[in-house]
Amino acid sequence: MKLKDLLRGVEILSATADMEREISSVSYDSRTARPGSLFVAMTGYAADGHAFIGQAYQHGACAAVCERTPKDAVPYVQVRNSRRALAVIGANFYGHPADSMTMIGVTGTNGKTTTTYLLKAILEKEPGVKVGLIGTNQNLIGEQVLPTERTTPESFALQGLFARMRDAGCTHVVMEVSSHALYLDRVYGVRYAVGIFTNLTQDHLDFHKTMEAYCDAKAILFRNCDKGVCNADDPWTERLTRHSTCQLFTFGRTPDADLWADGIELAADHVAFTAVTSRAVVPVRVNIPGAFMVYNVLDALAAALALGIPLKRSVKALSNVPHVKGRVEVVPTPGKPYTVLIDYAHTPDGLENVLRSVKGFAKGRTIALFGCGGDRDKSKRPKMGAIAAANADFVVVTTDNPRTESPSAIIRDILPGMAGATTPYVVIEDRVRAIRYCMDHAQPGDVIVLCGKGHETYQEIGQVKYPMDERKIVAGYLSPAARYAAGK
Repeated sequence: MKLKDLLRGVEILSATADMEREISSVSYDSRTARPGSLFVAMTGYAADGHAFIGQAYQHGACAAVCERTPKDAVPYVQVRNSRRALAVIGANFYGHPADSMTMIGVTGTNGKTTTTYLLKAILEKEPGVKVGLIGTNQNLIGEQVLPTERTTPESFALQGLFARMRDAGCTHVVMEVSSHALYLDRVYGVRYAVGIFTNLTQDHLDFHKTMEAYCDAKAILFRNCDKGVCNADDPWTERLTRHSTCQLFTFGRTPDADLWADGIELAADHVAFTAVTSRAVVPVRVNIPGAFMVYNVLDALAAALALGIPLKRSVKALSNVPHVKGRVEVVPTPGKPYTVLIDYAHTPDGLENVLRSVKGFAKGRTIALFGCGGDRDKSKRPKMGAIAAANADFVVVTTDNPRTESPSAIIRDILPGMAGATTPYVVIEDRVRAIRYCMDHAQPGDVIVLCGKGHETYQEIGQVKYPMDERKIVAGYLSPAARYAAGK
């Protein structure tokens, strides 16, 4: 593709590059530049791509897109915003794939992943529909699984993923849209048929600094969609929708919402309620437990309504929807009188929601095992300690993904939140040992909740991801050989 065609729609300030030059590929990491490629220099938080223009040129790049005139004598195109330029270049390179599919974006602190899976299940019951899914757990083209590194890929990679979905016959794309992706223009130029807001609670303040800035980042979605589906019960909805340009539809637990849940029933293996709109009253049952599931179901149903799918049909599609990996996921413990659950809860609100839900159906104690991620917002650590102590009967404080921080230092940040609490707890830094401790000390009827890792099958220490699947840890420790080796 010629450079001038790649740059169609990009605001150009100046250029020395030959616009008729054929471009073979696009790179935004100098290490991946190849002969004939276009290198896009972006200013990041760890490094400035402008410093690597020369290196990209040495690897064969024939031109650079940049915000500042490069120090190296290379052909360049100066633009006002490199990140937005990359998004437009990606759409041009892949032939604007999003334009040929119905795009649905889900943003919020908690519930994004579950919502996307619920909505995918609803859509796939509609004739002629094939769904692509992009999110935290994995990416899907129909049932084909694709690995994922982050919730929302970088814009050029995202456009490539859209193209794969389009080429595979997808009619709809349901995707998680993180606050980082919105703020950093990874989804710049993508127009959504429906945008969904689940909730907003403390998370990512290491990046956004304030809750207001966090909210405002998510609000970008609602200036780039045709219809917005929002949580009427969330106190941040008013701010989030203040400058929205879309038609708004609300869901919640009170009749003030356009879609609301009446007669909520919570059980150990399901949630049930009556879904009410001005036009329909439909009984709902979904075989996934947890009070928070009521909101996940409501926002999926509301989004389906916004897409023109009748409420009764959506409810039927969800009647047998499977569990989402890492979200209140039951781990088999054959022959044991206790239950082990895995949940991705890694925020104060997420931890409180899952522990309260388990408390509601546990016949014995609720045992919470959790830690906090390194290189992330430190202010939530004592809050999570306090929440665990207030909502569990026994707590095991351990390591999550410490990244470049000391695990013991992270735990020291958690413990002040538990000061003065009467809930017994232990600190076991090694997460594998901590899981085994919970299993060794569980009593009949207890529910052990392994919080924080969810779908992840690794533990990130330093800058390395080491294999660690909690399902395998539990299964392995229940095997006779493992018990014998541990002296049990």
